[in-house]
This record gives sequence, C-alpha cells and structure tokens, in this order.
Amino acid sequence: MMTTAKKYINGQPEGIESFDKEWAVGDSGMAENPSPFERVNRLRTFALETDFTVDHERACLVTEAYQAHAEQPQVIKCAEALRHVLSNVTIRIHRDELIVGEMAAPIKSAPIFPEFSYNWVVDEMKNHPWKDRLHDEYRITSESEKRLRALAGCWKGGTVEEAVLSRMSGEEIKGTNLGKGVYLLNLYLFGGVGHTQANYEKLFAHGFGGLKAQVEEKLEALNPVLAEDLKKREFYHAALISLDGATRYLKRYAALARDLAGTERDAEWQRELREIAKQCDHVSEHPPRTFREAMQLWYMATTMILIESNGHSISAGRFDQYMYPFYKKDIESGAATKESIQELIEIGFIKGLWWTKLRDRLTVIANSGRGMGGESLTIGGTDQDGKDASNDLSYMVLDAHAHTRLPTPWIAVRMHKETPRAFKIKTANTIRIGTGQPKVFNDQAAVPAMIRAGRDEKDALNYHVVGCVEPDSGGKEYGWHDSAYFSIAKVLELAINDGRCLGCGDHCARWDHCGGLGERLGPQTGSLAEFTSFDQVLASYDRQMKYWVDQMIAGTEILDMVHQQMKPLPYLSLLIDDCIEKGVDVSAGGAVYNYTGPQAVGVGTVADGLSVIRQLVFEEQRIKGEELLDACESNWNGYEALYALVNSNKVHHYGNDDDYADELARFGADTFCKHVENRPNCRGGSYVPGVYSVSANVAFGLLQWASPEGRKVMEPISDCVGPVHTYAGSHDIKGPTAIAKSVTKLDHIRACNGTLLNWKLTPSSVAGEVGRDNLISLIDVYFDRKGMHSQFNILSRETLEDAMKHPENYKHLLVRVAGYSAYFVELSKPLQYDLMGRTELSF
Repeated sequence: MMTTAKKYINGQPEGIESFDKEWAVGDSGMAENPSPFERVNRLRTFALETDFTVDHERACLVTEAYQAHAEQPQVIKCAEALRHVLSNVTIRIHRDELIVGEMAAPIKSAPIFPEFSYNWVVDEMKNHPWKDRLHDEYRITSESEKRLRALAGCWKGGTVEEAVLSRMSGEEIKGTNLGKGVYLLNLYLFGGVGHTQANYEKLFAHGFGGLKAQVEEKLEALNPVLAEDLKKREFYHAALISLDGATRYLKRYAALARDLAGTERDAEWQRELREIAKQCDHVSEHPPRTFREAMQLWYMATTMILIESNGHSISAGRFDQYMYPFYKKDIESGAATKESIQELIEIGFIKGLWWTKLRDRLTVIANSGRGMGGESLTIGGTDQDGKDASNDLSYMVLDAHAHTRLPTPWIAVRMHKETPRAFKIKTANTIRIGTGQPKVFNDQAAVPAMIRAGRDEKDALNYHVVGCVEPDSGGKEYGWHDSAYFSIAKVLELAINDGRCLGCGDHCARWDHCGGLGERLGPQTGSLAEFTSFDQVLASYDRQMKYWVDQMIAGTEILDMVHQQMKPLPYLSLLIDDCIEKGVDVSAGGAVYNYTGPQAVGVGTVADGLSVIRQLVFEEQRIKGEELLDACESNWNGYEALYALVNSNKVHHYGNDDDYADELARFGADTFCKHVENRPNCRGGSYVPGVYSVSANVAFGLLQWASPEGRKVMEPISDCVGPVHTYAGSHDIKGPTAIAKSVTKLDHIRACNGTLLNWKLTPSSVAGEVGRDNLISLIDVYFDRKGMHSQFNILSRETLEDAMKHPENYKHLLVRVAGYSAYFVELSKPLQYDLMGRTELSF
C-alpha cells in the first residue's frame, strides 16, 4: 500500500473532469457517445449493438480434455482442461480494442460449463429455446446447438449438480429451490462459486514466470514418502499446467496481433496491433512495466479465472491502489498522458461487456441480466494505516463511468470520516446520472464487521467489495459469499402455522408426500390460532429458524465438499494467498480466509408481520390469531377491511423511525445471525451472516403465500434491509431520514457478510447544488449511524412506466436492481414491478 504523501501527481486529487462537474440528473445510460474519446464511443457502440449468443467451443474442448485425462487426479484433469481450452479455443481481436482477450467465446457470447450442470442446458435447448425467452434471450447457431446436444451423454452422471443431489437427503432438499424455497442454493448448484478477487499486486510483482518459479521451488522441496506431500505434488503439478495454459493464451494473442498487423492497411491500427503483440508477449511471463501492460494483464488474468471457474463476481478489488504505481511512473516519465490512461480505463470498462453467463430459465426470473455479473471495482477508503487513500485514479474511475454509462464494472466507493469533500461531490454527481452507480460503503461499519468475522485489522482496513454487497479481503479470501439466500419471511410463516405452509393444497408439487399425507414442511412449533402470548410467537420463530438454518448449512456443506472434489481451481489458486505456500487448492481451504456467507431476506416483511401480530392480535385484540391466518390463507379475499388496516399507518411499520417495529426488525435479523455465525465449514473456516436480498426477494415472493403484513400471493417480500411496499402502498411514509434511522437500528456489524439499503430518489429531489448536497448529507447521516452500504436509483415512476409501454425508446435505460445495475427493458416483469413499487423519496 502506498504512503499518503505520494498519492497525487500534483499534490491534490483530480480526474480529467472537474470534481464538481455535473453530467446529468436522471439521464441513466441514455446518452449517445458520452466519452470524449472517439475510440471509446466506437467500441461502446459496437459492444452494445452486438447480440447475445451461446457458444459451444469451450464445452467441446473441456469434454475432450476430461475424456483424454479420465484416469488423472481431478485437480490435474481440471488443469489439463483449462490448458486445452486456452491452447485451442478460437480467438479474435476487434478494431479499437487496446486491451484484448475473450472468455473462450466471442464478444457477448456465453460459453457453456458442462462440468457443473448440463441437464438444464439440454432441456432448455429442446423445450425452452433461449431465443424465445421474454427476457435474457440468447441466439444460438444450428451448428452450436448440434454440437452441444451431442455432448449430453458425455456428462450424464458426471456433473456437480448430480453429485450434490445424490448426496442430499429429502430433509435437506425440501427447503431448497427444488422444494419449497425456504432457501435458495441454485447459484452454486448450477455454476461456479466465484465471489473473490485475485491478488493483482502479487501478480504484477512476479508475473506468471515468477509464480512458476515459486511453484517449482515448493515442488522441489516436497518429501515423496509423506502422504500429505503427495497430495501437494498433485496440486503443484496442476498449478504448473495452468500456468503453461495462461502463458500460451497470451502468446496466442500476441501472434494473432502480429498476423493482423501484417495485413493491416490503416497505419495507426497497424501500430496498435504491433503494440498489443509486444505487450501480450511480455506479460505472458513477465511483470508489467507500464499502465497499459498492467491493464492487459489485469484483464486477461481475470478472464482466465472466468474461463476456469464459471463463477460470477470475480471482482477487481482496489483498482485505484494497485494500479497507481504504474500511473505515477508513466505520468512522471512521460510514457503516457492522463488522457491516454483515461482512455485505457474506459476501454477496460467496456471490455467487461465481453463477459456473459447463461443462466437457467427459472433463475433469470429473479436474477435478470445477461452480463457475467459481479465485477465490482473498489475505490477510495483508507490505507492500512487508516489514512485517506483516494488518489487521481479514484476520480478517473468515476469519470470513466460517466463517460461509458454501462452496467459494468460495479463500482464501489469506500467512504470514511475523513473522505475529502471533493471526492464526495464527485461521487454524488456520478450517482445523480441515474445509472445506479456507484454504490457507497461505510468504513465505519465494514471495517469492524471484517474484524468481528476474524480478519486481521490490516486486512480489514484494506477491504474491497465482492459482487453485489460483500466486504472481502482481496487476494486472501475465498468467502463463498452468496452461498444461499434464506427467506426469514418464510420462517415466520411456518412459525405461526405450526410448521405448515400457508396455502397448502394439491396445487403444490410436494402435496402427495407432504400436505396430502397430513405432514408438514417444518417442525411443529405451534400456531397463531393457539398462541396465548406474543412471546410464544417469538419462541416459535426462533425454533423454526434453528431448524431451517441447520438444513441450509447441511446442504451448503454438501455443495462445498462436492465442489472441492469435482471442480478444484488450480489457476485461481495461484492468485490467492496462501494456496502456493500450503500446497492446497483454493476450493479446499488454501486461502488465508475461508468463509461461507448466506443472506437473510425479508427483514421488513418479518418486522411488519410481527408488528401486526403483536399490535392487533395480542395488544389491541382487534382480531384473533386464527382470523389473521385465515385472511392470509384466503389471500385477503373477504378481509378487505383488515387488508386496508395492516397496510395503513394505523399499524406500526418498519422504516418510520418507530422503535415498536424497528426492534422487531432487529429481532428478526438477529435471530438469523445468531444461528448462522461462527458455525464451522468444511474448508477450515466459518459461516458469516449477511442481511440483503439482491433480487431474491422477488423469487421468494413467487414461492410464498400471502403474509400478515399485507402482502398478497406472488408479491415480492421486502428487499434487502428496506421497508415493505405492497400492492396497497408503501409502509414507509416519513421520508428518507426516518428510513435511515430505522435501518441503522439493525446490527450491521454483526451482519458481517454485508447489508444493503436501496434508495429511490426522484431526479428533481437531487437536482442542482442543493439537491446534490442533500444527497451527500443523507449518505453522511446513514453512515454516521453505522449503516454499511447504500445504492441509489435516480428515476421517476413515470419514466419506468413509459419504458414498460415503449421499451424501444429505452433500450439503454439503466436501473439499480439491488446490488447490480441492469437495463430496465431486459428485466423480468416481476422485477420491473418491484422496482416501480419502491417508495419514491424526496427531501
């Protein structure tokens, strides 16, 4: 980490635009040619106008490698598969790319990863064509489809998904996405884990050649008569195979660039191609010497993690910190100008559009968006001595987003007590554009949360953000963030109905072996129809929570063990401390920190449901418990007056700075946290709870019957740590400051896998200097009260309604979903309605 005395070239931070430049308010991604660099605008247009497709080539090459090395140890087989792909997959270089590389598929084409899960791929090609999806559609050529269909028999019984399901009991499956959806495990059942960051500083210091030397030294020191060393030998051999593949891939791009330069007639592009060839040749083995070489190695090293792992949320980490030495050296030596470096950053951002991931048809209902996802890039914050670490690149990253206005990368701004006013203004002005970027994190909450989870203080101070929400120790951690989404709202349902689902009937796929036999989904813990005190409700919730957390952890541990056994990651392991030192793959506990992070979803739903029960059933006794259950069973039909009451301000609601409801919100979240935290995992680490939903609140709503706070069947439950909004209206009515006060009564530090509060502000409320300063003040208030993380939509309901009616006019309208930005017209209808239903706030 650099010292603060050398942060800026001219003694103060600056981008290429003034810190107080106002680009737009509520414009979102609708601007044409937003960059001052023509090359950037051309490349952006090319990328945005390229269709999404599915490609067969990686799947075919991996299948060949698995068959050719069938008798090898699994870690060797996986390494050989990666090398085979990197050595043989078709590669391309497009005009205007100063940074090259592809994810083993053409631009915006999804490669297939049959080793994780393949049955759904075959089924959807046959029965649910991707081109016919209502959203997240993909094109596929007849040749690619033919080649992919031919692989089906090769993977029967040999995928991660099949191995996991064969090991899970009925008790463990019934609560998953394959059962009643108390918790969702589909992310790592159908794909890779991801959710980590490579140690780019280490890679830049040593290069692939230096890493090779480290591995060879460790291999030479092994004692072949020790069983433990024999295991390490397999890992080190796999690491060397992976390194050979990485070097080959970069050298192939160097050769292609030279070949293209030989026939190129445009002198300027010919010169660039020759420069690309030189850079790829050099960084194929050696440390980068310039900012441009570092950008090329950064992009290609990350791309190869994606090719190996399929895991999304492979994050860029503290980009402004590890790239700064190259920036400083190039500027001071005259090797580059600030403008040329700015252009490279913007091209690097656009190159994120090259990465895409095919998700199954059910997942995309709630997790719409065809990008790879999760490429968080963190700027600002403090150094490891607690001093402000913002520098020129911090500001230039925000300029780059303003100039590209894309959903990628997912920019995270760290703020602390001494964050410069200029950086706050630059951040606020970027937020006001309306793309949902950047998200803002509070060091006052995130650092203590990191330490609470067991990280060293220096590593906590150096945290970055992984994916949507999660604080992480970059280059040292394999955190299994997003391991499961867990509906605490469903737990409340089971807690008030004696372990039975509300709405139980023969429409349920489990009816014949559950409700139809008089059985119930969860343990018997009593019914609201029989409870005589509110304390019994809370005790039932606690008992149900313990049972379902146990089931979730059992299923997650099976998932984790199968990933270790079937999909080790020797290439990624090279880039995470201490895998080389230990001789242990990252999937098996090789990292310094090994966490597992599930998330509670539905805090607002639980808070308001408990408020209704406490106030109306037990305190005021306006209704009986069995009446409230019947109202939910009836989806509120015949109970219109009660429906209006529970959705009115006559009932205590979370989000209004009302201790009555806010304390119940804390109880709901804390009960989840206490049953999750500190549980051991199979990689030698522990479980850490988070409280956020991303967009899983929509999925859970589709799976859950009507609920006591006034939600109807199929409605989303509350998102992240935000208040409830139902079809009847929003439950928060007292404005943004009241929301901030309510939400910060939760223990954000205990929820050390992350929290998230989504804000929806009207463009008029943040317009002008006064609006900008009000936005900054809102962030300051929330962070002073130890809220961890906020994200913003600066859009009106009218704009979103018009976009639904006339999607052709809003092709590039970016919105903040919850954790990520996406194009509004590409979202599923349930997600669109959920976004529109959020409370519009103003100051």
